[in-house]
Amino acid sequence: MKLLKRTIMLLLSVVLVGGSVLEASADRVYDARNNRWVDASEMQSSGRGGSRIKRTKVDYETKLAAGTIIVETSERRLYYVLGNGKAMRYGVGVGRDGFRWSGSHRITRKAEWPGWTPPPAMRKRVPGLPAYMPGGPKNPLGARALYIGSTIYRLHGTAEPWTIGQAVSSGCIRLTNDDIIDLYNRTKVGARVIVRH
Repeated sequence: MKLLKRTIMLLLSVVLVGGSVLEASADRVYDARNNRWVDASEMQSSGRGGSRIKRTKVDYETKLAAGTIIVETSERRLYYVLGNGKAMRYGVGVGRDGFRWSGSHRITRKAEWPGWTPPPAMRKRVPGLPAYMPGGPKNPLGARALYIGSTIYRLHGTAEPWTIGQAVSSGCIRLTNDDIIDLYNRTKVGARVIVRH
């Protein structure tokens, strides 16, 4: 009987400690100013709040079809082509040095409150990341995700709105949760995505 009680207590402590580790890793964010991962509370208490870049309808002359998404990484802006010389402009966070990319693809999948499976290379760079994190408010992918072709990249929301306008990600394009929900509702699977430097 004592052995059974000890075994149960040991299993409970493993579950509790494992849950604490997962929760702690969920609250880690990348601080581009210091080039390190820190607790989210540290970033929030440092005077960082939401994004100052507001979604805006703008003039945008292009021959690209309505529904096309253009990411201008150097501007830290995303344009959703509306047609008739107009576009919705969103502020975005882009890949930091060494993680920027460009190209043309299609949106292949959409997901609400997506789960996150960090790629093996990221888990190697950032020890302590979980193998999988379920969707929710603390998930790095935020409220919505638009999957880009067969790449590992996505347009997604973020639990770190203060990073919009910065180069901080591992290649994904992040928007505030409000903005990704707006973009998600406008975008169809199959829409063209162009990422430019």
